[in-house]
Amino acid sequence: MTYVVVENCIKCKYTDCVEVCPVDCFYEGENMLVIHPDECIDCGVCEPECPAEAIVPDTEGDVDKWLEVNRKFAEIWPNITRKKEAPADADEYKDQPGKFEKYFSENPGSGD
Repeated sequence: MTYVVVENCIKCKYTDCVEVCPVDCFYEGENMLVIHPDECIDCGVCEPECPAEAIVPDTEGDVDKWLEVNRKFAEIWPNITRKKEAPADADEYKDQPGKFEKYFSENPGSGD
C-alpha cells in the first residue's frame, strides 16, 4: 500500500503534509503535490494533515488513475521537503469538483 494525492489538492496545494513526511516523498507541481509511490513508506502521517482531504491510501475506492498521476509526475516534478504558504485563493477551490479537467497543470513547481 501507498498513499496518493488526489484531485482535492489541485489549486489548493497546502503543504502541511510535506512537513510531517519522514521520507520526503512529496513532489511539487505548479498547482498540486504528488507522492512518489515507490518512496512512500505507508506510515500515514500525512493523511490527517491535509486540510483538503486530498491524501488517501491507494486501497481506497477508485484511485488507480491517481496512483498513475502520482507515479508519473513524481518522476518529473521537483522534490519538496518544507512547508510553504498555500495559494491565497486555496480555500475557494477546496471543495470544488472537476478540478482535474479544469485546472490540472503538468508544469513543475518551484521545489524547495
